Amino acid sequence: MPNKVFVIGHKNPDTDSICAAIAYANLKNTLSSEEEYVPKKAGSLNEETRYVLQRFNVDEPETISDVGAQLMDIEYRRLEGVDGHISLKKAWEKMLDKDVATLPVVGKTGKLEGVIVNGDIAYSYMDVYDNNILSRARTQYSNIIGTLNGRLVTGNPHAYFVKGAVVIASNNREGLKEDINRDDLVIVGSIPERQIICIEAGCSCLIVCGCSGVEERVAQLAEEHQCVVITTEYDTFTVARLIHQSMPVRQFMKTEDIISFELDDYVDDVRDIMKTVRHRDFPILDENRHYVGMVSRRLLLNMQKKRVILVDHNEKTQAVDGIDQAEVLEIIDHHRLGSLETVSPILFRNQPLGSTATIVSLMYDERGVEIPKHIAGLLCSAILSDTLMFRSPTCTTVDEKQCAKLAEIAGVEIEELATSMFEAGSDFKGRTAEQIFNQDYKVFSSEDVKFGVAQVSSISKSQLNSIKSDLQAYMNTVLNSSDLNAVFVMLTDILDETTELLFVGGEADKIIADAFRMPVAAESYVLKGVVSRKKQLIPAIMESLQE
Repeated sequence: MPNKVFVIGHKNPDTDSICAAIAYANLKNTLSSEEEYVPKKAGSLNEETRYVLQRFNVDEPETISDVGAQLMDIEYRRLEGVDGHISLKKAWEKMLDKDVATLPVVGKTGKLEGVIVNGDIAYSYMDVYDNNILSRARTQYSNIIGTLNGRLVTGNPHAYFVKGAVVIASNNREGLKEDINRDDLVIVGSIPERQIICIEAGCSCLIVCGCSGVEERVAQLAEEHQCVVITTEYDTFTVARLIHQSMPVRQFMKTEDIISFELDDYVDDVRDIMKTVRHRDFPILDENRHYVGMVSRRLLLNMQKKRVILVDHNEKTQAVDGIDQAEVLEIIDHHRLGSLETVSPILFRNQPLGSTATIVSLMYDERGVEIPKHIAGLLCSAILSDTLMFRSPTCTTVDEKQCAKLAEIAGVEIEELATSMFEAGSDFKGRTAEQIFNQDYKVFSSEDVKFGVAQVSSISKSQLNSIKSDLQAYMNTVLNSSDLNAVFVMLTDILDETTELLFVGGEADKIIADAFRMPVAAESYVLKGVVSRKKQLIPAIMESLQE
C-alpha cells in the first residue's frame, strides 16, 4: 500500500489554496504510483470555494487540523491481548517470551478490560495467608492442570473451583478427615487410603502429587462424589508453591484509572502524560475503544513524521498546526518568502504570478500531462479568484493565458464563471462575522510586530457595508484573544477596484497612514486601486514597519 503524502493549503483556505491542492495531488498521482497524494484542507471552506467545487462536481477535501506526529505514525507494539481467564503462570510466561512488563486483558469483543503488570503477579505470591483465594478467584480446573503440568483423571476441566479452601493433607489418617471441609481443594500424596478419606470428606478437587495416576477404586469413588481428580508428577511442596499461579489474571488485573491512548492522539500530548506516571507500557485503542497495541516511552522515539506538500503559502503562521513535526517535501507558492524552515533540501517552486493555480497548470504542461476537465475548471476558478478576474496588480499575462486555456478545456465562459463565483462569495446572509472574517485570514510578522489581515471581496458595495459593524466588533475579539499587535480587514469592492481598510490595535492607524502616505484616520481608510493583499497591502505595511 503506497505511503500517503498530504497536499495542504494554508489555514482559512481560499479558492486558490483548495483548488491548487486538489489539482497538484492529481498531477502527482498521475506521475507516480509509489506514493498516494491526498489533498487536505486546513480549515472550513468559504462560500465561493464551495460553489466552485459543487459546480465542477469535486468532493470537498477532508480537514486536517494538525500534522503533528500521532500514535498511528509510530511503530507501536502490536502485542496480542490475553483473556481474563488465563492463569498467572501463562501470563508470566508470555511476559518473559515477549519481553514486556505489562499485558492487556481483552474481552471477546476486543474491548480492553484491564491490564496486568509483573508487579501484580508478584503481589499474588505475597497474598499467601488466605487459603480461600483460589475459590474466590473462580479458578478454572484447566488452569490448575496447566500450572501443575498435571493430568485430569475425573471431572470437567472447564468447571471452576468456586467454594472452599486449599488444604494440604499432612495429618495421619485419624486426624485427616477433621482437617477437611466440604468443597475444599486438597493436596494429597500417592497413598490411596488417604485419597479416599479426602473424597469421602466431601472435597471438590483432589490434587494427587508424585504420581501419574490413581487406582481404579479411587477414580470410581471420585466420580460418585463428583470430585475432580488431577494428578501431577510434582511433589507436595512444589504443588503448594505453584498452585497460586493457576488463578486467573482477572483477579489481579487493574481495571480502574487505566491510562490508555487512542491512535489519533498526538505524540507530544502522550509524552507529557507519560512523564506524570511510572508505568512503562500503555494500551492503545482505536476509535471504537478496541485494543490495538501497546506503546512505551522508548517507542515514541521511532515515530514516522507525516509527509506534506504545502501549496499557496510558505509562512509558518499560515501553515497547518504541527508543521514543525512534519516532513515538508515540497512547497508550491506565489507569495513572498516566509519563515518556514526545513531539515533537508526540498523542491520549492515560487513564482511571481497571480495564483498558485497558474503555477500548477504550468507544471501539468511541463510534464506533458493532460489536464482533466474538472481539474481545469478548478484551476481556472482559482486564477479568477486570486486575480479578481485579472483586476489585481498581481495578475500577469501568464495568468491570463493559462486561464483562457483552462476555460476552454473546462468548457466555461470566463466572465460568467467569475461573476457566479463572486456572487456566491458575496452572499453573507446567515453567516456570522467570525465565519466571514476567517474565510480568508492570514497572519504576518515583521520585526517585533505581528498582525493579521482578513480580506472580504464582493461585487456588491452594499453587501460589504452591511457586515462592516459586525466585523469591527469581531476584530476586537480577535485582537484581545491573541498575541497580535494589530488586526486589519480589507473590504474589497471588486468592480470598483477599491478597498476600505478597517483596523484595530496599538498603532494600526499610524502604520497604515505611514504606509500609504495618508492622514491618520479614526476607523478606516479608503484605498483606491488597492485590491491585492499580497502585492499592495502587505508590502506597504512591511516597508512602513521596517523604516
